[in-house]
Amino acid sequence: MSKGLIIFDFDGTLGDTRRNIVKTMQMTIEELHLPNRSEKECAATIGLPLAECFKTLFPDIQEELIPRCAETYRRFFNENLKTIQPEAFPGVVETLSVLHQIGFTLTIASSRSRNSLTELTRNMGIADYISYILGADDVKEAKPKPEPVLKTLVDMHFDAGEALVVGDMAVDIQMGANAGTKTCGVTWGNGSREELDEAGATFIIDRIEDLIEIVHKEMNV
Repeated sequence: MSKGLIIFDFDGTLGDTRRNIVKTMQMTIEELHLPNRSEKECAATIGLPLAECFKTLFPDIQEELIPRCAETYRRFFNENLKTIQPEAFPGVVETLSVLHQIGFTLTIASSRSRNSLTELTRNMGIADYISYILGADDVKEAKPKPEPVLKTLVDMHFDAGEALVVGDMAVDIQMGANAGTKTCGVTWGNGSREELDEAGATFIIDRIEDLIEIVHKEMNV
């Protein structure tokens, strides 16, 4: 019997992909001759589906240009993986191992594609701890809508009260709250403590290892 379900965001929560994402976004913008955007502006869109990233950066963008933006982004991201390999944040591998060993079901709900997540989790050495991966291509309504969490709950046979959503951005916290789960914001990613608090995070942690203490206290371990 699983002790509970933990649904992790990926980018900025488990994987340190900020450098890859920002560089890829800026290369895409340059190739398509769009107005320049700063690192901070690009990073602020991390966690959103690609279409929403470009709509956020360029509110007046023509709808027909968005698929080309996404295609260009994916091409550059794969090319950049050859020279900039994302890594798991410090403590992530060890903490996932502990959570897995004590009986938690660990899953990922991310706005990147499932194929990309499968490859990245394998390269980071965490794939063996993850029971289920849900990508942007698996849902109709992305974060902060609750569909990614609700689909995970159904597919993994858990109730919302047995689950905890962990992420670095306000959209992760809102997604979990909208699905009726407890939420945990992490401060080492792309969102600030203030943004996580404002989004209503049940818990906020500064180290991934602190998650073990939370589940001991809050999920009857």
